[in-house]
Amino acid sequence: MAEQLDVVVIGAGLSGISAAWHLQRYCPNKTYAILERRADLGGTWDLFTYPGVRSDSDMYTFAFRFKPWTRDTTIAEGAVIKAYLREAAHEYGIDRHIRYGHRLVAADWSETAAAWRLTVDRDGATIEITCNFLFACSGYYDHDEGYSPEFPGSEDFAGTIVHPQHWPKDLDYTGKKIVVIGSGATAMTLVPALSDSGAGHVTMVQRSPGYIGLLPTVDPRARRLNRILPSRIAAAANRWSYILGQVGVYQASRRFPKLMRKTLMMMAERRLPAGFDVDKHFGPSYQPWDQRLCLAPDGDLFATISAGRADVVTDDIETFTPAGIRLSSGEELPADLIVTATGLNLRLFGGIEISRDGVPVNLCDTVAYQGMMLSGVPNMAFTVGYINASWTLKADLVSESVCRVLNYLDAQGFDTVVAREPEPHVQDRPLVRQDSGYVQRALSHLPRAGSHRPWRPHENYLLDLAQLRRVRLDDGHLRFTRSG
Repeated sequence: MAEQLDVVVIGAGLSGISAAWHLQRYCPNKTYAILERRADLGGTWDLFTYPGVRSDSDMYTFAFRFKPWTRDTTIAEGAVIKAYLREAAHEYGIDRHIRYGHRLVAADWSETAAAWRLTVDRDGATIEITCNFLFACSGYYDHDEGYSPEFPGSEDFAGTIVHPQHWPKDLDYTGKKIVVIGSGATAMTLVPALSDSGAGHVTMVQRSPGYIGLLPTVDPRARRLNRILPSRIAAAANRWSYILGQVGVYQASRRFPKLMRKTLMMMAERRLPAGFDVDKHFGPSYQPWDQRLCLAPDGDLFATISAGRADVVTDDIETFTPAGIRLSSGEELPADLIVTATGLNLRLFGGIEISRDGVPVNLCDTVAYQGMMLSGVPNMAFTVGYINASWTLKADLVSESVCRVLNYLDAQGFDTVVAREPEPHVQDRPLVRQDSGYVQRALSHLPRAGSHRPWRPHENYLLDLAQLRRVRLDDGHLRFTRSG
């Protein structure tokens, strides 16, 4: 017989651990398990091991609300983040609920049983689990394959080609000429990290530039607060300082894009050598926050370029050659190692097959209620974090909201909840509002959002905080029933 649980959480990364803590805190009578396909917790921070991998958000908001970040460091390396997650899971007994090597393959909702029937691959064997509520916390990108476009001549290249998502543990790049293709957060991280750890010379090749913001590795203000205030109070003050800062920067970027562009360009120009073509290499054609803003801790990328250990080339790649890369301009870049930091593939819910009584659910036909539940899909929620702020902030709000729904079901004697379809006047909007390539490539396969609340995503923590905590669950957008 299949094992029966109240809640099954998919994924033991940031979102999954947040979900587990909230379930234990607000729904203590619920039985739950976390299904994790990998051999360890951490999600992103277990998967990515390329040199310099780090957070691209400040740790005061990236850390959990229930386990504040009390260090002086604003940015943390991947190994430090994973250790923090492991500590949080152990401290609250969450690790006892994680089942490693469990990959959810399919989830079928049974109307008569008011339960999900889950098909799970457990280290090669197929098992079945049933649960009343399914909580997808597996992020939104494909853990199996990163985005790697076809480059002409790549089969002729005599050196090594590596995608950061699959970085070999034994890769030796000491003294080698390295070309990093890309202009996103991964490329911005790799260039100074490779340069500082023994690479001969690093060249970043980008088809078009991206904006880069600066963040100190250690915040002097946060350090002072940590020294003079009790740790919990200092952590809360630092957290709210960065929350308000994130919201403020984003709103300023959208309302005054020319001013923000000028500010970011000036910050880059001050840290680069005289005569450097800042507009060509760090002046995008789009407005700030049309795509995610990358961070350079202490301006490390600019310092590496200024020291002559790295170059930036803005051009199209014509072809790979046996000795490197030839650009559209005719310039040839010699390389021993080429790193294709070309982005991610989005894949919601880890690619599981979702159905209702055997009828497949097409995600692009659904609309996301409050950015966390799919219309027409019962007893299921998911977490997709902010693009313009720390992922964890949204994960915290979604986890809290799911617990509200679960407790409402019990209090009112229901066992099923489903988001209704939006009203006819609600227009379609993309669930993830970014012009980044990895988002645009996947929009046709993702659920939709709407033009009005509660279907409209805010991308604003303060607005979500007010709305998700105060919204009435019986306002008609959710339908509550009892089987039979």
